[in-house]
Amino acid sequence: MYYQLYELNHAMMAPWRAAADQMRIAFRNPLNPLSHTYFGRTMAAGFEVLERTTRRYGKPEFGLPTTVIDGKDVSVHEKIVWRRPFCNLIHFERCLPAGHRKDPKILIVAPMSGHYATLLRGTVERMIGEHDVWITDWRDARNVPLEAGKFDLDDYIDYVISWLEHIGPGAHMLAVCQPSVPSYAAAAIMAADKHKCRPKTLTMMGGPIDTRKAPTAVNEHAMTRPYAWFQENVIVTVPAWYPGAGRRVYPGFLQLAGFMSMNLGNHMMSHWSMFKHLVEGDGESADKTKEFYDEYRAVCDMTAEFYLQTVDVVFQRHALPKGEMLHRGKPVDLTKIADIGLLAIEGERDDISGLGQTKAALTLAKSLPADKKKYLMAKGVGHYGIFNGRKWRDDIAPVVEKWIRANGA
Repeated sequence: MYYQLYELNHAMMAPWRAAADQMRIAFRNPLNPLSHTYFGRTMAAGFEVLERTTRRYGKPEFGLPTTVIDGKDVSVHEKIVWRRPFCNLIHFERCLPAGHRKDPKILIVAPMSGHYATLLRGTVERMIGEHDVWITDWRDARNVPLEAGKFDLDDYIDYVISWLEHIGPGAHMLAVCQPSVPSYAAAAIMAADKHKCRPKTLTMMGGPIDTRKAPTAVNEHAMTRPYAWFQENVIVTVPAWYPGAGRRVYPGFLQLAGFMSMNLGNHMMSHWSMFKHLVEGDGESADKTKEFYDEYRAVCDMTAEFYLQTVDVVFQRHALPKGEMLHRGKPVDLTKIADIGLLAIEGERDDISGLGQTKAALTLAKSLPADKKKYLMAKGVGHYGIFNGRKWRDDIAPVVEKWIRANGA
């Protein structure tokens, strides 16, 4: 029913959204005398905010055509090198100058948590100058036909192993937020099998490895409600007009609503600031807010089985830190990790994954030498700032790069 109400609301707002956009254009037309007045700028700004807050945002592009290598601009091409029903693997192929050294190979595992992989655009942009980068590109579950089958946490781990096999031996892995758990599990499974393609390093950023540590509002939400509540209240069926009609999903718009409600005051202030910037003619500041929300509001659905299994395994039973996690019926033994460099990164102000939740991964790897473990707590950084923005570029990324090169680049 949620999906039908969501679609109905979007359809009902369509005439108002179109009218607001037309009025915005009219009040910004230089031939309109009002466009040169404070009243006209205020009306144009108000109509633009209304249109932007009611539109539906599609999947963004990475938009990274070039990077700088050895002080020169070189072209970058996105290439899908691995395809599966629920995810593609993108390789950012660079036109390297002659004689350029061999850069470390890195797999960036993007979250399957309601947003597209382009949420990590800033992560990719910072890394492609000195690394050979691959990133996971999750598909919107509502567009995956039922005949493609299911996708759960076990499948996710299988995907991670397949990506590393595709890239080949010597790769490094960086997991942002939610993928930290399946990536850590995949690393343990590959270590136990002495797999030649196991990662040289695994960097986990703001990941919910052990949500018993400093639980956040997100963790409390999962732990204070029974499993059946999530089955009955947040899982819906994809409507008939989508390719994935009939598939049971956790819809992205519910995830977005939940995240925005956690910081509703901040989001309202951001829109108020954007409105004021538009009125004042400060297009640069307004554009920064627009760019953020163009990405933040672009959401996709998750399969019901993956979402529910994550709630159960990660947030309610804490199976991984307790040593009770299974993959295809076999135990995931973190003590088998003996030569994979682990880097845990947390944000001081992270309100999604609390302090200590990612750091717990280092304690759980009991067979790993101390020099193969590293922890970074980024001061003054929230969840999003761990992998995007100035502090990511200037303070966090250099630590990641140094760790990669110190562990088998």
